[in-house]
Amino acid sequence: MFWAVLIVRVLVGLPFLVFGLNHFVPFLTMPSPQFPENALKFLGAIGSTPYMDVVKILEVVGGALILSGRFVPLGLVMVTPVAVNIALFDLFLVGQPGLGVALAILCFVLVVAYRSHFAGVFAFKPQCGSSRLS
Repeated sequence: MFWAVLIVRVLVGLPFLVFGLNHFVPFLTMPSPQFPENALKFLGAIGSTPYMDVVKILEVVGGALILSGRFVPLGLVMVTPVAVNIALFDLFLVGQPGLGVALAILCFVLVVAYRSHFAGVFAFKPQCGSSRLS
């Protein structure tokens, strides 16, 4: 199980770290794919703001945490929403599954592997401090 989780951690953390860093220090030449019109409008809207800078910072920090093996649950909290949004972009705006779908699935595999650290998130009746919520 250790090796399987390690492999999935690398498969999740490395793309986020590399592509996140590539946003700030371009070292990879990325081909520009042909997107449908709605996808181009969406990219144009978020590309004209600092939104992508924040997303890429989350990717770099989260990917580094996942790769390092330190604070993996925190790294997952940072990158899983990004992976889900990439998957939704691929499915609903591009119209075909892409890397985002694979990353989202792998993130959920890691959430299951680290489920003991997320037990409070999935609590049916959570408690706030010392009092029970109704």
